[in-house]
Amino acid sequence: MKSCFKIIAAAGILAACVPALRAETSVTNVVTILVTNVVTITNVVVAASALAPAAPVKISWQSAVSAGLTLTRGNSQSMLFTADILTEKKAKENEYSLGAGLSYGNQSSLQNLPSPFTGSITTSKETVNTYNAFGQWNHLFTDTFFGYVRADALRDTISSIDYRFNLGPGVGYYLIKEKATTLAFEAGCGYEYEHLLNSTSAYQSFATVRLAERFEHKFSDRARLWQKVELVPQVDKLDNYVVNFEIGVEAAVSKSFSLKTYLDDTYNNRPATGRQKNDAKIVAGVSYKF
Repeated sequence: MKSCFKIIAAAGILAACVPALRAETSVTNVVTILVTNVVTITNVVVAASALAPAAPVKISWQSAVSAGLTLTRGNSQSMLFTADILTEKKAKENEYSLGAGLSYGNQSSLQNLPSPFTGSITTSKETVNTYNAFGQWNHLFTDTFFGYVRADALRDTISSIDYRFNLGPGVGYYLIKEKATTLAFEAGCGYEYEHLLNSTSAYQSFATVRLAERFEHKFSDRARLWQKVELVPQVDKLDNYVVNFEIGVEAAVSKSFSLKTYLDDTYNNRPATGRQKNDAKIVAGVSYKF
């Protein structure tokens, strides 16, 4: 009998322990679920921070000042000085270009006095006296197609141009628009207002058409080639036109300084009385970028 009581008592103890074990297991499951939920919430927070918008990229103006000087000495003495400034800003939808320049040159020579006088005198005359400025705003409708407004101003006393202004809109297209190479064509209209030195008329004004092409290729971060040409004829007198052409190369010698050489040529099919149609100059100078 005592053995039977012992067996029954042991069975009762085991029966009492089973519910307790089950309750402890249940509590463990609850703790596991809570920890899992916390980890899930943390992942959601990290994903939200990754989707935050990036700060906009600030595009600044890029500017350069250039100057060149050519001197000759001997039987004749000559001097040619050139200087210009160019500043540009190219954003996603708008491009801005502003520039101004001047060129001045003179030439001196010795001339013998006519008989019966003896000795010589030095004569000097201006060979270049030009001032110009321009501004252009391009608005890009697509990555390659844009509209523009451009203004030009010129004073050239050697060519008897007291002043000349041209203002007008147009459209353009980038046939090539890559990091190293760009090629763009432009076509537009304008209105020209000018006054010629020693002219019988006070001024003249007329409508114009403008056709232009611009090309640039960067061989590297330190060397580039550029070329541009512009044709501006009078609408009702197409034989009265001006062609501006420029081609040059530039090589950097440091982060801010570079050397550049370019050819600048202007052809006026109907120049002022007594003046040549073509004016060309080759310039070598130093450029500082900031």
